Amino acid sequence: MSNWYFGLLDMAIVGVPAIVFGIWQLVSVNRAIAKDQEPPPLPERARHPVGEHRLDDR
Repeated sequence: MSNWYFGLLDMAIVGVPAIVFGIWQLVSVNRAIAKDQEPPPLPERARHPVGEHRLDDR
């Protein structure tokens, strides 16, 4: 085999994992950004409405 084939094989061994890792990181960051932009969920209900607890229950 000539040196050109070894160089091509070396670029494939190093380049393919580097490209796959870069794509994985890009997808991961985009998911995190999308998750941060979602509004927080609203609480279903307070533990007790105002005025429905005893005054000494603080």
